[in-house]
Amino acid sequence: MNLCNPRVIRELMVEAGIKFRRDLGQNFLVDPSVPEAIADVAAFDPDEVLLEIGPGIGCLTAELAERYRKVVAVEIDRGLIPVLQKTLADYDNVTVVNADCMEIDLAAVLSEAMGGGSPGADFPVSVAANLPYYITTPILLRLLECGVRFSRITVMVQKEVADRLAAAPGSRDYGAITAVLGYYGTVTRHFTVSPGSFLPPPAVSSAVVSIDLYPEPAYRPLSEKTFFDTVHAAFEQRRKTLVNALSARFSDLGKERIAEIVTSCGHPADVRGERLSTGDFVSLSDALFRAKNDG
Repeated sequence: MNLCNPRVIRELMVEAGIKFRRDLGQNFLVDPSVPEAIADVAAFDPDEVLLEIGPGIGCLTAELAERYRKVVAVEIDRGLIPVLQKTLADYDNVTVVNADCMEIDLAAVLSEAMGGGSPGADFPVSVAANLPYYITTPILLRLLECGVRFSRITVMVQKEVADRLAAAPGSRDYGAITAVLGYYGTVTRHFTVSPGSFLPPPAVSSAVVSIDLYPEPAYRPLSEKTFFDTVHAAFEQRRKTLVNALSARFSDLGKERIAEIVTSCGHPADVRGERLSTGDFVSLSDALFRAKNDG
């Protein structure tokens, strides 16, 4: 069954009595080379377990199942479950879970699918997903903060979002999400996907990126909360200098003290947040934390 054939997709949808749901950002791939290419870069080793977010009708799921040990596919749309049961019937290494990935215990779901064990510790796990544009950042943060140490997270997202995820410090696209991702791993941008590769075609191009998670933490800030507060404050009002932006979040320190801290970390007094790397933000947050707690 060619799951990238528009006729097959429509027949499956009609047979199941369901329609494309714009509220869930459903755009199904009709270019078979795209799921093949995503599956090729989704993990490092055939022995890995793949967590797929939003399998749709299963075109990427099938490619993942061909290449990797196990696929656990989490689909929020209940109407697609019988479709997936049909399209993935030949794969005994696929488990489909009808749930919202933002709400379920991902570690527990993976452990149950594997018959026990701790995901990321007892068996390696990577993630593959075609993410709806409107919820890309929340899902990425959910994956990074869920307690599972994934090996790699590979996502297809809106091209402009991909540009931000993979941006370098000082570039126009660099932002809070870029600095946060740098805390967890390194980002690689793979390839662009045109609107014509989907049914229905979205209004924008997409791109595929991977986040390779550090096996061990690369940064150990004195306070993770202060680190994240520092990053988010720096980008809340991009036109402001870093000193002015931080003064709003760390008002108890005062603007003059914050200016001293910024310059003591080796930055010009008028620097803006987009100039700082993840490591720079860790050092700055440590200095702010010390100032708040040491007086």
